[in-house]
Amino acid sequence: MAIGPKRADIPLIRRTLGVYKVSSIITGIFLLGLVVMMVCRYGFGVDIEFGGVSGGLALTDPDAITGFNVSIFLLAVHGWLYVLYLACDFVLWRVLRWPFWKFLWIAMGGIIPFLSFFFERQVPRDVEAIIADLEAAA
Repeated sequence: MAIGPKRADIPLIRRTLGVYKVSSIITGIFLLGLVVMMVCRYGFGVDIEFGGVSGGLALTDPDAITGFNVSIFLLAVHGWLYVLYLACDFVLWRVLRWPFWKFLWIAMGGIIPFLSFFFERQVPRDVEAIIADLEAAA
């Protein structure tokens, strides 16, 4: 039995790749917001607040927040988006039968700022080449 993806898996690979591309961009954007939030929180001791005493966006002491805490929102949303990103990474890894290190490497895209934008371009290129090989072999 040949090791590698099967031709029957091409529709699943394409669907997963589409979701992966969108999730990598959105996860990357929220990761950049998370970096800003962490610099504000741990560098300056303030959280990002929306609609508090000062009106729009403001940097406020965490104990004095009266509006919407954008910092907590960024933490939660990035966490759930990273779960989606990891799920797509896992499905691609499993179906394409990549080595485990490649799964871990792509998973870093949701942890290291700007890396998900690089992977959003690189991973589809690699996957499309594999799909082209599968279709040519049939």
